[in-house]
Amino acid sequence: MVNFTIDHIRAIMENSDNVRNMSVIAHVDHGKSTLTDSLIAAAGIIAAANAGNQRFMDSRPDEQERCITIKSTSISLYFKKKISKEADAKEIEYLINLIDSPGHVDFSSEVTAALRVTDGALVVIDCVEGVCVQTETVLRQALAERIRPVLMINKLDRAILELQLDVSETYNTFSKAIESANVIIATYQDQAMGDMQVSPDKGTVAFGSGLHCWGFTLTRFAEMYGAKFGTEPAKLMPRLWGDNYYDGASKKFVKNPQGSDGSPLKRTFAQFIMEPIYQVFKSCMNDQYDAVEKIMKNMNIKLPNDWKTNSQKKLMKLVMSNFLPASEALLEMIVIHLPSPKKAQSYRYSLLYNGPLDDKYATSIKDCNVNGPLVMYVSKMVPTNDKGRFYAFGRVFSGKVKTGHKARMMGPNYTPGKKDDLFIKPVQRTVLMMGRYTEAVDDVPAGNVVGLVGVDQYLVKTGTITDEEEKDCCPLRDMKYSVSPVVRVAVEPKNPADLPKLVEGLKRLSKSDPLVLVYTEESGEHIVAGAGELHLEICLKDLQDDFTGVPLKVGNPVVSYRETVTEKSSVDVLSKSPNKHNRLFMKAEPLPEELVKDIEDKVVSPKDDPKVRGKKLCDDYGWDQNDAKKIWCFGPEAEGANLVVDVSKGVQYLKNQG
Repeated sequence: MVNFTIDHIRAIMENSDNVRNMSVIAHVDHGKSTLTDSLIAAAGIIAAANAGNQRFMDSRPDEQERCITIKSTSISLYFKKKISKEADAKEIEYLINLIDSPGHVDFSSEVTAALRVTDGALVVIDCVEGVCVQTETVLRQALAERIRPVLMINKLDRAILELQLDVSETYNTFSKAIESANVIIATYQDQAMGDMQVSPDKGTVAFGSGLHCWGFTLTRFAEMYGAKFGTEPAKLMPRLWGDNYYDGASKKFVKNPQGSDGSPLKRTFAQFIMEPIYQVFKSCMNDQYDAVEKIMKNMNIKLPNDWKTNSQKKLMKLVMSNFLPASEALLEMIVIHLPSPKKAQSYRYSLLYNGPLDDKYATSIKDCNVNGPLVMYVSKMVPTNDKGRFYAFGRVFSGKVKTGHKARMMGPNYTPGKKDDLFIKPVQRTVLMMGRYTEAVDDVPAGNVVGLVGVDQYLVKTGTITDEEEKDCCPLRDMKYSVSPVVRVAVEPKNPADLPKLVEGLKRLSKSDPLVLVYTEESGEHIVAGAGELHLEICLKDLQDDFTGVPLKVGNPVVSYRETVTEKSSVDVLSKSPNKHNRLFMKAEPLPEELVKDIEDKVVSPKDDPKVRGKKLCDDYGWDQNDAKKIWCFGPEAEGANLVVDVSKGVQYLKNQG
């Protein structure tokens, strides 16, 4: 049964120190949605017996059918937790805004949209497969947005039952996965964030099985053995990981794998943590009820009265989820090691705000000020039950967004001082996204995620929302995606009379996905572009079933051919005029990476004054003064990071000849 009300959640929103905004990110099929079920069950939204199998966050029928997540889904969860272990310690109420994101490379844009509105990331790694390609991609995206990661080594049941790893081998398997993750973190982390390496002895790595709803951090075992050894858990934790061994003869923790009596010693992680787990597994899989009962009695754990009606895997799930509940381990890690909105925005604001970092908006975002001017970023549009309408999903970084509040909506093409892509309209309603459902609230303060009704008419995919009178507020920076929409198909209705429905449906499709590109070719063809074939397939299915409702004809996929220059060309390419009297020689060479980045970030732009731009190219990149003044054009689309430069000497009016 649900153990909270919406009023509970709304009350905690005011205290941003007790709010956590987090995304669950990983490679495809590493168990994100399954693991998320444990937290949803702990909040009472789904039955504990269904956790791990229900995949509550996969809300679309095709997600359940294909067993993969396609769209990122947000849910707000309420928890009470004692962080201090003292007897008189009070239970603290926490609000966790959790976003479950896809792992398939084709849906990377959904991960980007989720990361923009969160402050922490739970990185899930399959202990059998280890760190995979998409693990690195999503982790790199998170670090680029200054998001703090914690790690979950998932699918331990596979390591024990399928691979049948020896107790001592498990340490090496887990250590390798953690090391690989730390290499990625060290490579891409921002210096402003300090040390972001994860380690089990810090409590930033959890182990477990999402499918069977059990998991632990070293804290759990340190507390258990701390009481037995009479040692503080904080001192015991570092001894349960790494090259540490327990010498039973001298009753001391040592670094030498050989005991004082000459016998070989087991690593503490294998002896004190994995051995009890293996023992429980063996007893459950062999239906040794007496052995299970004895172990549970020693651990002081009470099982339901009918527990003996279960056998093998069902028994193992019941026993392990009572012995080491995954929700407790994850909650403790999230609450203690992931930052609150106030803390996170103090170092994220400089990456988010596009204007001066000392104005009132930047300061208010930095302080996560509830009473400051409203600054909200909409990262994606979520389809509603009304066909063709969307919730604008985003994060309030400053101020408070209210139902009926008249707001200034700035789209991604808005330029301060101009009126293009700018609307001043009221917000019809504010809602909390609760997975498959929504709950209405009157207002949402800074540091929280929210869905807005009525905004979808003015914003296409993303945008910044502020108060009506705040005319000098700059929009927040737009997101950078790790993939591009390169797979294109032409679509047309089977019945030409349905063309207006297709045009309207394409507009809705464009809103529904952060990355999908919809445009009309000069030939009149309607083109839909996606990141890959699966992405395109999902988009076309949505277009036909949800947004147009008419049968469509789809052409063959066309992949744009893109190439780049890696080194200066050794030969000149010659082009002659029709009368063969005029010759034009061209050479290709790569631009410096810093200049490419500056062009993409609009620091160097075709709209700049040629003299000012020329001086910058000379001073910052060592260009020749004459060449810097003779840039013919930027490309593609007259604004990309490719330049055609006239480096001819003594030829007049050459540009006019073209």
